[in-house]
Amino acid sequence: MPTVLVVVGRVNPADVPRLCDELDNLLYDSGATEVICDVTGLTHPDLTAVEALARLRLTARRAGCRLRLCGARQDLLMLLRLVGLSDVA
Repeated sequence: MPTVLVVVGRVNPADVPRLCDELDNLLYDSGATEVICDVTGLTHPDLTAVEALARLRLTARRAGCRLRLCGARQDLLMLLRLVGLSDVA
């Protein structure tokens, strides 16, 4: 069963470490092999949000999990492709 992390609102630089810590806590002893990051409620997909998703992907990989996005808008997908993170989507 995958672990689900929900990201809502606007992501600020200070939110990035908090989101990674939250994911670490969700994955601790979960046995999950996949993380679904629900970004349906992400209101401002910008480079800070992309940085957060990149760091979340690294956090998931360190725990032996794959990160997938759910509910990503086209503008976020375009930014991810632009910076070479299309495999997250």
